[in-house]
Amino acid sequence: MDKKPKAFLFDLNGTMINDMEFHNHAWHDILTKDLGANISFEGVKKEMYGKNQDLLERVFGVGHFSQEKIDQISIEKEHRYQAAYKAHLTLIHGLDKFLDKAKNANILMAIGSAAIPFNINFVLDNLAIRSYFETVVSAEDVEKSKPDPETFTKGASILGISPEDCIVFEDAPKGVEAAQHAGMRCVALTTMHTADEFSAYNNIIAFIEDYNDPALDQLF
Repeated sequence: MDKKPKAFLFDLNGTMINDMEFHNHAWHDILTKDLGANISFEGVKKEMYGKNQDLLERVFGVGHFSQEKIDQISIEKEHRYQAAYKAHLTLIHGLDKFLDKAKNANILMAIGSAAIPFNINFVLDNLAIRSYFETVVSAEDVEKSKPDPETFTKGASILGISPEDCIVFEDAPKGVEAAQHAGMRCVALTTMHTADEFSAYNNIIAFIEDYNDPALDQLF
């Protein structure tokens, strides 16, 4: 790599922890059993990007639920996800050492996630990794969620680092799209999507299964 990065911006779910199947099950259960949507497990998977409200509006249409009901559904879904996932909560292989290596290299780090703080705190506090990150940009901190670039541009702005000096870590095509719109290079994790599902984007510098991949050596 010609230009070494000054900052790493991490998506959370599916990128730092391999939990997307648990989100998929929680959403599918609520959408079909509780709310009566006719949507398959794979169909739900395709809709799992952006804010919880965005997902509900894609499935049911804007205005179908009151804001109070949307908030109620959202927190219920997260309670179910956390109850199912907590016993499995662990960092993706190699990430602990990668975070240490980045910190020792004086690379600034931030979280840029479409999750609500309730879920972000669940991960950062239970895994005791909050100290690595200079800032956290959550669903509540942006007007427009991914694939809009605001999550990542806001994170970079808070860090004081220009977009071209940032590397984004993402597991979802829409997240990679957000990074591309932000003018940022991206490392794509293949936890939930195969490499061919990212073919529309030209900002990916590596595909990895976990953080032990030697392709990451180019970042330092």
